[in-house]
Amino acid sequence: MERNMDMSEVSDGKLYGVNDMVKVGCDDCKGCSACCRGMGNSIVLDPYDVYRLTTGLNCRFEDLLMDKLDLNVVDGIILPNLKMSGKDERCAFLNEEGRCTIHTIRPGICRIFPLGRIYENDSFQYFLQVHECKKQNRTKVKVKKWIDTQDIVKNEAFINRWHYFLKGMSEKMPTLPEDSVKQINMYILNAFFVTLYENRRDFYEQFEERMKAAEENIFINF
Repeated sequence: MERNMDMSEVSDGKLYGVNDMVKVGCDDCKGCSACCRGMGNSIVLDPYDVYRLTTGLNCRFEDLLMDKLDLNVVDGIILPNLKMSGKDERCAFLNEEGRCTIHTIRPGICRIFPLGRIYENDSFQYFLQVHECKKQNRTKVKVKKWIDTQDIVKNEAFINRWHYFLKGMSEKMPTLPEDSVKQINMYILNAFFVTLYENRRDFYEQFEERMKAAEENIFINF
C-alpha cells in the first residue's frame, strides 16, 4: 500500500535494518491493546500472513472471510485485511481480556508495529512510527528479534517481491478495461490467497512459482 507522508513528522528520522537496535520494547503490551482497535481496513495481509493463519488455525481462506477477515480495494487491487468489529472496533482476533489469540501467527504488519516500512530503490528499510504506540519509555530491541520471523532473509525478499509486484499492478490497472481489471483481481485472489499452500513444502518456493506464473499470465496476456 502506497502512502504519502512527511517522514520528519511520523518518525525519529532514522532508518533501520534487521540488525539495528530500536526503541520498540513495550513490556509485552501489558494492559494495552490500543493498536488492535479502530484500525479500519488498514491491516492489509500478504500471502504469507494468510498462509500462517490457514496453517496455524487449520482452516481455509474462505473460512476466515466468514468473520475474521474482509476484502477491500487497495490501490486498485482487491486484498484481504483484518476485520474490526463491535462498538470499540476491535480486531476479530482480540479476546475479551484484550489479548491477541493468534500472537504466534500474527500478520507481518502486527509483528513490526510500531515500525513501518519505507520502500526505495527496489528495496525497503524500517522506520519507527513515533506517535503510534501508547507505551511510554520503550526499551531497545534488535529489529530482527522484534519481528520474530523465521528465515528473515527469505521473508524480506518475499515482502519486497510482493510489494513491487502490487505496485506494478496498481500502475497497470488504470490502463485496462474494467473486465480485465476484474479478471486480474480474481486471478490474484485465487492464486495467492484462496489456493492452499502445501504444508510440507517451503512457502517461499511455492510463492515464487505462483509469482512467475502470475507475471507470465498477467503481464503477457493483459
